[in-house]
Amino acid sequence: MNTILETFRSGGLVMVPLLLCSVLALAIIIEKLVNLRLSRILKSETIAALHSFLERGQVDSAVAFCRRQPGIFNNIIRQGLENYPFGREEVKEAILDAGRQEIPRLERYLGILGTLAGVAPLLGLLGTVAGMIKVFNVIAEIGVGKADALAGGISEALVTTVAGLIVAIPSLVMYNILRGRAEAIVVELERHSLDLVRRLFTYEQEAGEGAPQVGRPRAAP
Repeated sequence: MNTILETFRSGGLVMVPLLLCSVLALAIIIEKLVNLRLSRILKSETIAALHSFLERGQVDSAVAFCRRQPGIFNNIIRQGLENYPFGREEVKEAILDAGRQEIPRLERYLGILGTLAGVAPLLGLLGTVAGMIKVFNVIAEIGVGKADALAGGISEALVTTVAGLIVAIPSLVMYNILRGRAEAIVVELERHSLDLVRRLFTYEQEAGEGAPQVGRPRAAP
């Protein structure tokens, strides 16, 4: 423990923002690993319930279900179902608009993580430059004969470089992994949303012209 504290102190003031970057990056990574899961966003029981409502023509019940259980997928579907009386194209457009509003929630904080991955090595470089300036100042004052006098600046230069890379490398790797996961979830959301739209109007068509129009209200005269 003492060795870690000594190493941290030898890195100088730049180690403080590097520590903050590491803590923030770790918090974001944990939060996204917990929340950015397909099973959490796109629940099989939710899809089954919506299919059941639409198959029975209970569009209003499906809308109420989505309101009772808000979430990224349910919010997108609810916007589409609320525009059901206006036809298939309006439903698709409403779903796309809702998706553009909800999908940024999937990528929340990822931009910060990417920024931290880029800033950390720059902070390490800043510490390196600061350490080398100290080394040259010592050399200018007492020459190169006393290695112990130069050790502080050299240690600061090396420690901050290593610390910056330790923060940046895992942050960059996890940024790419989590961004890929978010993109995969977006694809699945789109696929299931369009599948529900297709089923919605397929059920209506199968009902026949003489049957009730799957919960669609009559147009105003």
